Amino acid sequence: MAQAPVTEKVPSFVLDYAPIVYLQSKEEYLPSDIGAQLKHTHPKSKGGKPITDLPASLTLDNLDILNDHGGKDVFLSSIDDVANPPAWMRGVRPDAKGKTNGATSCCIVVNDHGTGTVDAFYIYFYAYNQGQTIFAKELGDHVGDWEHNMIRFKDGKPTALWYSQHASGEALYYKLVEKHNNGPRPISYSAKGTHANYATAGTHDHAIPHFNLPLGVLMDKTDRGTLWDPTLNAYIYKYVPKVPGDDSAGGTFSPYEAGTPVAWLRFLGHWGDERFPAGDPKQREKNIGDHYKYEGGPTGPFDKHLERKDVWPKGAQGEHIWKIMPWA
Repeated sequence: MAQAPVTEKVPSFVLDYAPIVYLQSKEEYLPSDIGAQLKHTHPKSKGGKPITDLPASLTLDNLDILNDHGGKDVFLSSIDDVANPPAWMRGVRPDAKGKTNGATSCCIVVNDHGTGTVDAFYIYFYAYNQGQTIFAKELGDHVGDWEHNMIRFKDGKPTALWYSQHASGEALYYKLVEKHNNGPRPISYSAKGTHANYATAGTHDHAIPHFNLPLGVLMDKTDRGTLWDPTLNAYIYKYVPKVPGDDSAGGTFSPYEAGTPVAWLRFLGHWGDERFPAGDPKQREKNIGDHYKYEGGPTGPFDKHLERKDVWPKGAQGEHIWKIMPWA
């Protein structure tokens, strides 16, 4: 049964100031339809055991039933061989207006803290993450990829942004970031393959979190490639945390529009395969130490620290730097 929508409308500023994303010009793995991922995967428990005794098909309206079969230890494993990525993993290229036609590839989550503070999360989905090449070996590929920007608003005005980047990210003042066509919407540059989000175009070394140096070993590349406007095909939700002020599990998601699926947001598992064993033919001789060709898939939007005190997630690397900045 579809969940009833909230009675209020999406705050206009959430869409007026939503980020515009520039995909890197040579990007091979584009934004993807969230629901389509379920058609090309089957659930497995940790260790690779298939999960049975399920409905004939898993959808965005019933995906949370997997929480009864292992929760965070459930993996949506690709039916196809990831060593030969099929067309569905390559996603959908946005059209001239920036829309991913036929693919809902973003969800927007709005958390109103009260006292005029609102956090809007713009969470982007890609069916596949392509890792980076180090010493002639591509490392860090995985099925499923969730990235995000967060904008903090005060009394309807944007004050600061969070750009997710690998295991951490970067917090910046809204007034300092580049805007699309000199308008109100900030730009987020998506790195080739990894889809990490940056405020500037160019190359970014991410070996040291928060320090985006132009040279280094682990390099992300961004540029003004294909324009993507995630708001043109997105699910939008209101989020109420279980414990205000605490990033606890069990918050409530409510859609702003009738018919919008909700159950998938409660799924605690992973949107891709479990990391293949080191001895698997797909991994063998392709790893460097504990760094693997194929890593495990990520967890979903619920795990993006939707209730946070600061612009950055609690415990993020670089937190000691941001804490001394006079955030608006």
